[in-house]
Amino acid sequence: MIKSVCGYCGVGCGLEFEENKLVGDVVYPTNEGKLCSKGVSELISIQTPTRLLRPVFRENLNEEFKTVSWESAINQIATKIAISNKDKVGFYLSGQLLTEDYYIANKLMKGFIGSNNVDTNSRTCMASAVVAYKKALGIDYVPVRMNDVHKANLLILVGANTAEAHVVFHNRIKSAKKDGLKIIVIDPRFTDTAKYADLYLPIKPGSDIDFFNLISKRIIDEDLIDKEFVENHINNFTLLQNKFKRVPSTKLLKRTGLTKEQFEEFWQMYKSNENIITAWTMGINQSVQGVDKNLSIINTHLLTGKIFKEGNGPFSLTGQPNAMGGREVGGLSTMLAVHLGFDSESIKKVNQFWGTKKVSNKVGLTATQMLEANLDVLVICHTDPIYHLPNRNKMEELIKKIPLVVEINAYENSETAKFAHIRLPAAPWGEKEGTQTNLDRTITKQEKLTRVSIDCKPDWEIFQLIAQKLGYLKEFCFSSPKEIFEEYQEMTKLNPHLNIYETSYEELKEKPFVWGEKIRIDKEFFTPDKKGNLFFVENRVLSEKTSLDFPFILLTGRTRDQWHSGTKTNLPRTLLKHKPLNFCEINSKNAKDLGIKDGDNIRIISKRGQIESVALITDDIKLDTIFIPVSNRKINYLTNDLYDKDSLQPDYNHSAVKIIKL
Repeated sequence: MIKSVCGYCGVGCGLEFEENKLVGDVVYPTNEGKLCSKGVSELISIQTPTRLLRPVFRENLNEEFKTVSWESAINQIATKIAISNKDKVGFYLSGQLLTEDYYIANKLMKGFIGSNNVDTNSRTCMASAVVAYKKALGIDYVPVRMNDVHKANLLILVGANTAEAHVVFHNRIKSAKKDGLKIIVIDPRFTDTAKYADLYLPIKPGSDIDFFNLISKRIIDEDLIDKEFVENHINNFTLLQNKFKRVPSTKLLKRTGLTKEQFEEFWQMYKSNENIITAWTMGINQSVQGVDKNLSIINTHLLTGKIFKEGNGPFSLTGQPNAMGGREVGGLSTMLAVHLGFDSESIKKVNQFWGTKKVSNKVGLTATQMLEANLDVLVICHTDPIYHLPNRNKMEELIKKIPLVVEINAYENSETAKFAHIRLPAAPWGEKEGTQTNLDRTITKQEKLTRVSIDCKPDWEIFQLIAQKLGYLKEFCFSSPKEIFEEYQEMTKLNPHLNIYETSYEELKEKPFVWGEKIRIDKEFFTPDKKGNLFFVENRVLSEKTSLDFPFILLTGRTRDQWHSGTKTNLPRTLLKHKPLNFCEINSKNAKDLGIKDGDNIRIISKRGQIESVALITDDIKLDTIFIPVSNRKINYLTNDLYDKDSLQPDYNHSAVKIIKL
């Protein structure tokens, strides 16, 4: 029996592999033997006709691909990188990568190519939470663990549909509810998660800041702050207090679309529960004001001292299996490895550790900037930017202009494949080993369950081959993920709060390791003055507005059994039964006005493009709001490429559209 960990969502469930079947690991603390339908079916994704099994190349996008050798493909990539300006090269990575893969790509780009243009599709998921945590707490640190729901009295879920996006964690929430946990769900849709709520609040899209500002204002007005905590550990309280004196509560409430009675019911629950967790995911982060939304949530915990205590805190729920690990090794263009910044002291440390002088102090291009940067070389690894970036028509035209697009992928049916010049076959989940960090800082070991398919390679080895061809033989001479992990462990000593040096690769085979627990015990912030920062933020209504021509707001999100573009999850028949891949939820009144019936074929149109879908008439979504799942591969022909100014995360959930019955 081989123990491993799931490669889908950020929960990171323990698995056991035996005789060609997967079961949950009953002793693994995260899931205690439970698995979701995606996790159970993960073996099927390894052996599938959609696998990419050999390197292929073409001169231009009008040609057919031809099979080439690894040596030829790597030589072409390295040659093009070598003759290009370093700022015209980009690595576009993914939360699907293991930490060791991330580390090698990051080390090569930042340490030896000399550019910080290495970013990840986590930019479209968690970047707003990363920036907000750094501003408020001093570091990118999630101060809550999943098992804290058993210590909490109240869980507030906002912009998070855990029943479909984090299924096994949702099971834990349901278990805690049986023991007395109260649940409030805040969402424009009455989701599968909302069915388990003690209170459901159908908030108006885009008004989250107003809602949490109203909470903070009431905390201050009713003198419910933790005075000792705020006085000794928090900055900017007086400034926040004075700002809120000028903000009328009636205006905040009106913007949320909630009634006074609905908010008062919430407020009584909020006041009467001691231990409170506020959890959120893409419904908050994916916004033109995603950072501000995060800060408005964190403010409520800093004011009340409900942080760094069991059963309390602001809890961002990471979407991908190793988005957190990518953040740790510097997989974002806006930070260096081990949570270091671009200050001179940090750059000096990283240069010395890697034995280089090339680390730049210039912030790199984010994933949402790369296609617009006139790059000469773009290496895309285990992700599908043409599928997942907003305003797809625009992105398709931009990627066509890049002279060399390299796609590293285990599967051949991505949307981006149509725009690649070189495609390299990578080993998928189950054919490689390494480590990953789940959404609550738990590092786990992913094991190799079966042989690597013919001519495929693990991602770290592919980036190492590029590095070696560029001449960095001594710096990139790793023979295993274990060696990479051990170098990375040594590097974490440059930033002691990231205490990953306290475990070992061998120990992780037996049990997971949680970094950063001492921070919760010491209750000390990582800002220069060791105090947390409050920020006054306000809803500036920056998202696209509806109009007579485009009267509906489009919401997007996952469904339970599907994962992103469905490269893997569209294959097992068991994953196609729960919900269809393509549907559009429409409020029954809106549908009646448009003469649309359940099951009708419809066209959804925005200023940027159009797609077709099937109407699903329901009263579980707010009036003048529609929902389309991201399993519809064409969804981003509609979405708007507005970005948060600090996190550069897209505004996926506020696009104005119209609907036509076909």
